[in-house]
Amino acid sequence: MDPVALTQDLIRCASVTPNDGGAIGVIERALKPMGFTCHRLRFEDADAPAVENLYARLGEQGPNFCFAGHTDVVPPGDAKLWHSDPFAADIRGGVLYGRGAVDMKSSVACFIAAVSRFVNDASPRGSISLLITGDEEGPTNINGTKKILGWLKERGERLDHCIVGEPTATATSGDVLKIGRRGTMNVRITATGTQGHAAYPHLAKNPIPAMSALVSRLASWKLDDGTAHFDPSTLAFTTVDVGNTATNVIPAEARAGFNIRFNDRHKSADLIAHIESEAKAVENETGIAFVIKAHASGEPFLTQPGAFTELLSSTVAKANGKAPELSTTGGTSDARFIKDFCPVVEIGLPGGTMHKADECVPVAEIEKLTDLYARILAAYFENPPRD
Repeated sequence: MDPVALTQDLIRCASVTPNDGGAIGVIERALKPMGFTCHRLRFEDADAPAVENLYARLGEQGPNFCFAGHTDVVPPGDAKLWHSDPFAADIRGGVLYGRGAVDMKSSVACFIAAVSRFVNDASPRGSISLLITGDEEGPTNINGTKKILGWLKERGERLDHCIVGEPTATATSGDVLKIGRRGTMNVRITATGTQGHAAYPHLAKNPIPAMSALVSRLASWKLDDGTAHFDPSTLAFTTVDVGNTATNVIPAEARAGFNIRFNDRHKSADLIAHIESEAKAVENETGIAFVIKAHASGEPFLTQPGAFTELLSSTVAKANGKAPELSTTGGTSDARFIKDFCPVVEIGLPGGTMHKADECVPVAEIEKLTDLYARILAAYFENPPRD
């Protein structure tokens, strides 16, 4: 199976979240001739649009080696910034262009092609599965990987180890293995005072100084110094605003927002408790009340280095001539859901152009990643790790 041609077929499906655009069907048609049992899973929710997903499995025995990925993509943006149609999947100068070329239709195609090469030479002593969602890039992630995992749990189906094909590499495929991810949380704070005339401030209650005091407290908060596998946690303000266009009016409200990326020294509930305590301290000093709304979209996790990570590292080292870096940097991925079911590591393409106009990947990297996945399958089923 040609991974480049399969990637092109997937890119030509305009699967901007939550639309499938036919992408799941392309994968299903590629897997069924190899003997995979395919389950099309359409999930709906009152708070989010319906999404097409796929779980496919080859074999019935354990261990079950799973590849997880997504077919949905972010919008292409301004078409004028692209040098070709973002869904045409053109190849120019040995480079494949298109939305999803890096994030992450190529990885999905590479795994399918790797499986076809592997089963052509050997029979896995266990099972191979694909967990593919159409709801990774959207804002909710309600009807994708989480619900597939719930469906698997209800069926009593086990995943033993998993690779997520996110574009984690820097220079060449596989040079970075993501063995964990930081947690992420967005917080919005509203300070409420009393509106009044700027010439009579004693008759108003200005929320701006109170908000400034709270912003100063939180901005100077040193969360930690990092851990053995994680960088220091960070808090970054993204907005502080009042929206007041009048020059002689003290506003009734002031608002602020920030994002926290936190390592495994913290849990989101503990961070929220600290934020609330700081807000209460400022409220006691100023009399200004705060409303805090926090949403944690992922807790930090770490796949502890062990037999599985060593198998992956040694396989990549043999293929690339250099041991990969073990990393926990970056944003979130669906690995944050899978980690509750089995050890999970992210291995993929160089991600320099993901989400950009003219997103692209060298054809040679697609071939390289396919070879790497095939090597991993061979090493895995030759000596399945026990962790």
